[in-house]
Amino acid sequence: MRVRILRQQTSLSESYWENFRVDVPKDMTVAGLLDHINFNDDIIDENGNKTTRIGWECSCLQGICGACAMVINDIPALACETFIKDLKKDEITIRPLRKFPVIHDLIVDRSVIHENLKKINLYIGEYHPVKAKNLKKAEKEHRQQYDVAKCLKCGICLEVCPNYVNGNSFFGALFANECYLVSSRNETEKKEILKNYEKHFGNTCSKSFSCMDLCPMKIQTIASVAGLNKNSFHN
Repeated sequence: MRVRILRQQTSLSESYWENFRVDVPKDMTVAGLLDHINFNDDIIDENGNKTTRIGWECSCLQGICGACAMVINDIPALACETFIKDLKKDEITIRPLRKFPVIHDLIVDRSVIHENLKKINLYIGEYHPVKAKNLKKAEKEHRQQYDVAKCLKCGICLEVCPNYVNGNSFFGALFANECYLVSSRNETEKKEILKNYEKHFGNTCSKSFSCMDLCPMKIQTIASVAGLNKNSFHN
């Protein structure tokens, strides 16, 4: 099997493709494939030349940290959840996420995700539970709140979003989901959250919702958007 990897030694250097030939089981994940290439002290490319270990990151290898997000055969995905047998090709192409600055090889700087949340202090903070008279509504929304809370902040939703460009005022689907979660758990901050939601998502999203198609946690962003839009109307 041939593996093509887009590499970049530092954030300031030029990127280049490097090819490898590997013989691994088809039931191995792409994360396992990268580990296989990096295993020996001497890393040899397709042409027999010695090269350096491939830079990539992970924390769990169980699909719950989001660190191993990368573009595999032109589709953004988690390396630890992408199996070679499902790619159905004899050649695998791997590159870093393109919407974030590259640090080294497949490692990118996703700090903008948290910086955008910090800009408007989008955290639950002090918990203000829903009052008893709204208990029925709270139970109805609980499932969406639970699903949204599973967001990995992996950046895949931003990678596929046609509206997101690093540095602009559109913060993407993960921001909308976070707005829904925080506003549903903190009534005192709801009005300010809704204002920022409209500014950084609601007024710019083109509703392609490609973010939902590739979200590793299958978060239904459209449900969060519906809830936020309803709250905006009532406020």
